[in-house]
Parts: sequence; C-alpha cells; structure tokens
Amino acid sequence: MTLLSRPWLPVLAAVVAPLLAADAPRPPEASPLSLWYRAPAEKWEEALPVGNGHLGAMVFGGASTEHVQFNEHTVWTGRPHSYARPGAVQALPEMRRLLFEMRSLELRGLALQREAEPLAAAGRRPEAAEREQQAKELLQTARARQKAAEDLGFKEFMSDPVRQKAYQPCGDLWIDLGHAAAPGSYRRWLDLDRAVAATEYRVGDVTFRREVFASHPDHVIVLRLTADRPGQLTGVIRLDSPHQGFQVTAQGTSLTLRGEVEPGGVRFEARAVLAASGGRLSAEADRVRVTGADALVLRLVAATNVTSYRELGADPAARCAALLQRSEGKSWETLRNAHVGDHQGLFRRVSLDLGRTAAADLPTDQRIRDFAAGNDPQLATLAFQYGRYLLIGSSRPGGQPANLQGIWNHQLRPPWDSKYTCNINTQMNYWPAEVTALGECHEPLFTALTELAESGRAVAREHYAAPGWVVHHNFDLWRGAAPINASNHGIWVTGSGWLALHLWERFLFSQDRRFLETTGFPLLRDAARFYADYLIEDPTTKWLISGPSNSPEQGGLVLGPTMDHQIIRNLFRACLEAARLVPVSPADQQLVARLASLLPRLAPNQIGRHGQLQEWLEDKDDPKNVHRHVSHLWGVYPGWDITWRDEKLFAAARQSLLFRGDAATGWSMGWKVNLWARFRDGDHAYLILRNLLQPIGAVKGQGGLYPNLFDAHPPFQIDGNFGATAGIAEMLLQSHAGEIDLLPALPRTWPTGRVTGLRARGGFTVDLEWRDGRVTRYRLASPEPREVKVRLHGEVRTVRSERL
Repeated sequence: MTLLSRPWLPVLAAVVAPLLAADAPRPPEASPLSLWYRAPAEKWEEALPVGNGHLGAMVFGGASTEHVQFNEHTVWTGRPHSYARPGAVQALPEMRRLLFEMRSLELRGLALQREAEPLAAAGRRPEAAEREQQAKELLQTARARQKAAEDLGFKEFMSDPVRQKAYQPCGDLWIDLGHAAAPGSYRRWLDLDRAVAATEYRVGDVTFRREVFASHPDHVIVLRLTADRPGQLTGVIRLDSPHQGFQVTAQGTSLTLRGEVEPGGVRFEARAVLAASGGRLSAEADRVRVTGADALVLRLVAATNVTSYRELGADPAARCAALLQRSEGKSWETLRNAHVGDHQGLFRRVSLDLGRTAAADLPTDQRIRDFAAGNDPQLATLAFQYGRYLLIGSSRPGGQPANLQGIWNHQLRPPWDSKYTCNINTQMNYWPAEVTALGECHEPLFTALTELAESGRAVAREHYAAPGWVVHHNFDLWRGAAPINASNHGIWVTGSGWLALHLWERFLFSQDRRFLETTGFPLLRDAARFYADYLIEDPTTKWLISGPSNSPEQGGLVLGPTMDHQIIRNLFRACLEAARLVPVSPADQQLVARLASLLPRLAPNQIGRHGQLQEWLEDKDDPKNVHRHVSHLWGVYPGWDITWRDEKLFAAARQSLLFRGDAATGWSMGWKVNLWARFRDGDHAYLILRNLLQPIGAVKGQGGLYPNLFDAHPPFQIDGNFGATAGIAEMLLQSHAGEIDLLPALPRTWPTGRVTGLRARGGFTVDLEWRDGRVTRYRLASPEPREVKVRLHGEVRTVRSERL
C-alpha cells in the first residue's frame, strides 16, 4: 500500500489540524508578499506551488508526513501525431451552403418576428400570431440546416482523432518523519518575493523547518529539512507515481522513479538525491532512510523521452543525470541564492502598493473569507503579484507554455485535459506578460506558435485548401491544430489569429524590430495569409465574412460571428503596420496590398435593436443571456477594435457587458475586470475583482478562489489568476489607444497608492503615485528619450521620457 492509497490520511489531518493551529503568528521572516497558513494542506488546492517552467510542485506542508506532488512539463498522454484530416476540405462547400441557407431563413424569420411585435402591441393579435407562426417555422428550418451542417462537420471535418491529449502528473515525493508527539506552533508560507515555500512547527522542545524551491538556473527542485537541535531528523523518503507500472529503486543516497504514461508514449524518470549533515542515510529497496541527521538536503529532477512535438527518443535517465550534474557539489546556500537572484530579477521589476491594514497579517485563507466585507487592499496587491509569481513559475524560456493549470496538475484525467484552450484561456495566461514586465515568460508561447505554424499549415491545407496556418480552439503537446470535440464549438478558426497577435503585442511593448523581422512578422503574415483566402462574401450584405465558425462557446455553427471579424481586422492591421517597419519581399508586398484591399470589406461591428453590440451578423442577441463568454467584446479587450474614441460602438459594447451580468466563472470574471477597466469604470472593475477574490462556493454558480489563491472556474483554472493580474494593471495604466493613460479606471476604494515598473506600448516603463484619486507623481522611461502623449485626469499632454 502506498501513501497515496491510505484512506486514513485525510482523517488524521482533520484531527491533527486543530492541534497545529494554535494562534501561531505570521512568520516574521516572510516578506509582505507571502501566503501563510496555520495548518497543513488537506487538499491539493490548499497546497503551495513552486515551479521553474520545467518542473512544478505542490507542497502540502504536512508535519509528520510531507507530501510534494510534482510535474514535468512534457509528461502527457499520446505521442507525436498529425491531427489534420486528409480530404476534410471536401465537406467545406456543403457546410457553407447549409449555413448560408440557415442565414437566409433566419433573417426572414427574425424579420417576421419584428413585424409581429407592433401588430401585437396594436391589438392585431391574429395577424401577429400568423407572423409569429411563420417565423417559428422558418427558424426551425434554419436550425435544421445548422444541425445538418454540424452533423456533416462532425462526421467529415473534425480532427483525427477527435480529441486531443492530456497533461499528466509525474510523481509524488513523501517524507515520513513519524513524530512521536503532536506538533504545535505550526505555520507554513509561500514567499512570493523569494519563491520559497516553508513549513515550521515544534515537537516537544524541538523546532523543525522545511524549505522548498524550484530553481530555474539549476533546473532542480530543492528541499532542505532542519531542526534546531542536533540529531533530530529520522524518517523515510519515498517516491511514487499515479501511473500504473511505475518502478522505484533506491541506491546509496538516491531514489529513482521510472514510468510511462502509456505503451509507446511518453516515458519519464525522476531522481531524488539526498545529502545529510550528521546522522546517516541508507537505501532500503524502494526508499531511503535517514537516521539522526542534523539537516537534510534533497535535490529532485525529472525528464522524459520527448525530443520535440514530432519525435520521441530522448533518454530520460541521461537527461536526469545531466540535470543533476548542474547542481552537483553546490551548497544549499549557493543553490538558494542563485534561485532567489534569478527569480527576483523578474519579480522585482514591478512593485505595487494599494495600502495595508491589520488584515494583511491574518492567515491567507481567512483573508479570502473576509475580503468582500472587510478592508484589505493588500490582498488585491497579493493577488496581483501572485499572478506574476505563477507566470514566472510556469512559463520560462525552453519550457512549454503555461497550460490551463500552469504547470501544476495532480490528476490523470484533469479538467479539459489541462491543455491549451485558445478561444480565451491560453491567451489570458499571457495577458500580464508584457504590461507587468515579464516579457521573457512570453517566449514559450512564441516557440509553440512556431511549431503550431508547422502543424497548422497541414490543417489549413487539408481542411480549407488554403495557404498559411490555422489553429482552432485547442492545442496540446503534439501541436494539434484541427477542430476537436464537437463541430458546434470546435470549428472556430481564429485561434491562430488571436495567438499571432501576441507577437504584435510583444513588439508594441518592446519595440524590438529584430524580433518583429525574424519571428513576429513571418508568423503574423502567414496567419493573415490563411484568412485572406478563407473569407467569403455574404450575398446579402456583400461583406467579407468568416465561416463556418462559432462565437465561443455558444450559438452553434454559424457564418460571420463578430469576434472572428474583430480578430481578423486587428491581424490585418498589425501586418500592414509591421510591413512598414521591417524588410519585406515582393511577394510579401503583394500580400500586404491584398490585405489592405480586404480590410474595408470585412463585416463591421454592428449595433443591435437592444442597443447592444451584436454578437452575430444577425440581430439576435438575447438580453437575458448571461453566458460566461463575452466573445464579441474581444474588440474592447484584449483587442483595440473598439475604444472610447468611438462613442456609439463603445456604448453598445458596454451595454452588452451589462446584459451579461457580474456573476461568472473565475476566468470570466478575470476577463470582465479588464473589460470594465477599458470602459474606464474603476468601481465596476473593482466590484468584479471583489467577486473574484472570495472563497469558491461563497456565491452559488460563481467562481472564486481556493485557499491557496488558485482561481476556481470551478474547478481550478489558472487563467483567472492571470486575468486578475492583468486587470489590476489595466485599471492603473492603459496604452492601447495611442497614448499613455494614467489611472484610467481607479476605483474609489484605492484612493492612495503607488506602482513602479509597469510597461506601456511604445517601449515605456511607467512609475506613478497617487493620493485622493489624483496622480501626484509619475515617471516615464525608455531606452532612448522621446516624446509621447500622456492622458492625465482627462487632459492630454506631450512629455519627453527619461532614459531608462
């Protein structure tokens, strides 16, 4: 029986927790940016995350038994495989024909409904009833055409196989100390500034302490156990895994875990190497025993046989040996100092002070429970910096991008496979990257886009007979780019367009023309090349529209959802601007000219009968619809298709958001914080943020936070954490409308504060301070001083930046 299968562990934890929780104070050495608790984690969502972009771990902080669940970024189900379906394009003309018939029938049905309304109001009920019946029949026939298109799409057009693969856990580290007496004075914490998780407690007159961090410089997870009296560390260290058939061997002072996810797929290995000060270490079959040690340091590495998304064949054992060699002979202090220096080099670029009250000294789980009713502005600061911490831990150069759960997952069948959902979630993961000065953390996404351009080229060819590349609403480690799951939401073509615009955002923030020339423009260009070929003319309006597609994740398969056109319009504009900044070939010049000619023909944003921004070509939005997706508002945020400069469209988009309501899943609230910030309504943005920063379950049917500040859809999705971070930044600084806008959406609840290090488009770094809701000081810096427009308290002035 493994520790994972011991049913009495949760019961024991419930009994022991009250004994541990005797009003231990906040750890004095923990930075103000720390999460802390008075009891060990009983559930995974209470454990504390550490990560280095290749390895992630969840530290439970048990006293007698420590549990560290860990992941390696390439442990996935499946194997290299092309998801493109040969010959799928043969179904495309018929799907489009059916959807054009649907659109024609729907327009006629909607027109009859509109005719019936004034007739009914005038008391002409028979005439109104006749038109309503005709409308009903037409709309039913339209739905039948849509269903036929969806059925054909599922049968002939979907990915092969129809589902993608799942991110997996790697293993579990267990440290059994078997204390004879009940622990007391317990506390555990995660210091965001140092990226170190710590646990401390007393047994009798001995204080025990553990520290855990995931080092990016040395690609290793490091644990140190100490006691303040000599010879007190005695116990057993073990490894296991949730995967069937795993093997663990102990030799000398090391443990080796070997396993595979499935036959012929990913093989993995993890190694834990121990070093004791005092006492002795001895191997016992599948464990290492420590006896009478003063201190114990453990180094944990893991690797797989994944060479690339197209190939397996690497040697996990050789990789683990090489990883361990990087940290061989280095002291705990050396490893920790290198880790902290590397982390702080990113983390300390941005500071935020929204004020601090006595509530900031309370345990974090209590602060979450009290936030909605209390006065704890520092919790918003903590949530802001926690998002940055999680991005640093889950997305570093050389690793995979942050997935639906970042880099942390303990389940063999995680929600939505813990992969990359790119009709909002993957992109939301990277919303804070540029504005909060973590541009390096964006790089794994750009590497993935280079790979997706390869796999997506085959999908564009086989599914659309089109040039360029396309990604639908999900991808995985094997870079699946074809439509998956079901046709009514899987056939959504603008995942690649949206993802490619992250490359343009990188340039706008960094002004790195070499990046734009070598990486950004080629990927933007070929994404745009696909849409230039894919767009079709609507015979009713003569507009160019997308289709088949959908408005995520509702309404089924349609032609011309608003979100598609916003993304394509922004993508074409980005290509036109980029082509003016980098050398382009004659062929590229021809493509750019074509994009310029297509732009004015794209279906425009439309205002509907309820004063709303239409989500579809047809004016059929339901004001009572409170769906979590607000896809047609993409043009407000994260796009720049609709700004406050266009008063009518801006007001219509705002009305749409009002119709959707404030209650939502966790990630949806993250999006709404940003949207209300773009609408320049700081109090409404804060209302949504307050809803997000409350315990999951506080409001039925709404998201929130788990005790460890992980965002809850529910279940856990990390995108809500990143959305909240980006939203707070957007409340304080905006730069999407051609000027730097200071405090565009400051809520009244943050009257005084200070932020340093935020980034603005144009290559600027921004510091600002405010009091009583008004800016008292600001500083703009850039690599070369230059003039820029700044909006301050409703007035625009031109200022010259300082040299960075």
